[in-house]
Amino acid sequence: MKRILLFLATNLAIVVLLGIVLRLIGFEGILDAQGVDLNLGALLVFAAIVGFMGSFISLAMSKWSAKRMMGVRVITQPANSTESWLVNTVRQQAQLAGIGMPEVGIFDSPQPNAFATGARRDASLVAVSTGLLQSMSQKEAEAVLAHEVSHVANGDMVTLALIQGVVNTFVIFLARVVGHTVDRVVFRNEEGHGPAFWVTTIIAEIVLGLLATIIVMWFSRRREFRADAGGARLAGREHMIGALEKLRQRHAGPLPEKMAAFGISGGIPSGVKKFFMTHPPIEDRIAALKAGGV
Repeated sequence: MKRILLFLATNLAIVVLLGIVLRLIGFEGILDAQGVDLNLGALLVFAAIVGFMGSFISLAMSKWSAKRMMGVRVITQPANSTESWLVNTVRQQAQLAGIGMPEVGIFDSPQPNAFATGARRDASLVAVSTGLLQSMSQKEAEAVLAHEVSHVANGDMVTLALIQGVVNTFVIFLARVVGHTVDRVVFRNEEGHGPAFWVTTIIAEIVLGLLATIIVMWFSRRREFRADAGGARLAGREHMIGALEKLRQRHAGPLPEKMAAFGISGGIPSGVKKFFMTHPPIEDRIAALKAGGV
């Protein structure tokens, strides 16, 4: 539940901050231009600007924030044979996947994990934990790297940002429609917007944001199957299955909320939490690979 609340709080904070900024510069004033009537066209434009702006700001900052949140040390000059192998493996996989060479980094964590991020396919970041390098065989680690490179090649970061922008737009739009309706119909405020509009809008944004998160997480889970299939093509199906088996045995450690969707493994879903998981159960991913599914 803490992960869900952090996710919602982050998105809500971005939306609220942008809303305040646009209101201060006078943009949101167009919503009140017709008095009692709500200008739906102007509202949709406003919602799209705020919704997509927040999503693309997060995308643009993804590499920068990932390096700092995870303490990633980017390998500019390999210091040992492990780092040389890591850089060479990612370079070979990137060439096979048809993308530019990503930055390659290592972050300190005793748990096996890895992630990929970046706003562009040709300027991404692939990072692995020290725990992954220590606990996996070279072939298993190669499969994990292939999984992350496949995320980049599939354009998952950009697609996720677009989907987040779309759902943000509708959350902002519908929340203000609900707030406007309550303000006019229930409280019978006939001029401008009263406190009821803002209180109702915030509550509606939280509720609708929760529903929107389910949609985004569903997509996140689907793209894991595609990345597994891509990893199998680049590093071998058996090695990809072996890497997932190792993760299942050792339980990959958690990543910060903003990075969770781009890691190799998620947690174990139960009850309603399964709708908010960034990753499907590892058992399902292994079954899909064995069946040859994408």
